[in-house]
Amino acid sequence: MLNELKSLIIKPSLHHHSYSHTVCDDTVPDEFSVLCWNVHKNNDTFSFSNYIEEFSKKKPVDFYLFQEADFKHNTELNLPSLTFNAAANLEKGSTFYGVLTASKCRTEYSKPFLSHGKELIFGPRKSLLLTKHAFADGSPLWILNLHAINFRESRHYYKEIDNMIQIIDDYDGAMIIAGDFNSWNKNRMKFLHNKMKELHFAPVPFSKSDRVKSFMRNHLDFIFYRGIELVEQSIERNHKLSDHHPLFAKFNKIY
Repeated sequence: MLNELKSLIIKPSLHHHSYSHTVCDDTVPDEFSVLCWNVHKNNDTFSFSNYIEEFSKKKPVDFYLFQEADFKHNTELNLPSLTFNAAANLEKGSTFYGVLTASKCRTEYSKPFLSHGKELIFGPRKSLLLTKHAFADGSPLWILNLHAINFRESRHYYKEIDNMIQIIDDYDGAMIIAGDFNSWNKNRMKFLHNKMKELHFAPVPFSKSDRVKSFMRNHLDFIFYRGIELVEQSIERNHKLSDHHPLFAKFNKIY
């Protein structure tokens, strides 16, 4: 890992990246789905785009929430007909890495954030991305895509979760918070779930047998939601593209 960090620029020259496709829907459908996945920098490959193409034939996806994504500024993804916004925390050459939210519909608002703390004290900060989308009746759908801090003491982790809460604190209504939370011990897990419960978020209930990426039986990846109804969820495992598995969830708008 140290050699990988040395080859990267710790502070990217540009944090917010975007690409607006000329053909996209104006609004979020009343029934919509998300795919949340730590792609381990493997999304800019033919095998990845082929996998997503085949997957979307079985289960259409409206929002792709990637962590450790590979992207270039203002350049279309290798996934066709998608608009995206991204928050970079690393840069190498002309390529950036971070969290990326791609969608079939227009993004009304997007803002990137960086964690207060750094990995391993001298390492990179982690990125978060808040986006706003709209249903046909004008009501908002907010999405916070994040990759939480990992190699720091629990007290630093708690501060970052509180920072995340400050980001969303002023926004009401339908919201999804999803990503790689690096909640790899019981204390982190308890703190995270207590905070989400206080804010009336529910976790998509993936079971231990679903093989969500875990450490010491503690799940790392989550989709939390509020103000919408969960319809379906599944974990996809047959991909060989990342050490994390993609989390799929389908929701309904609540009237």
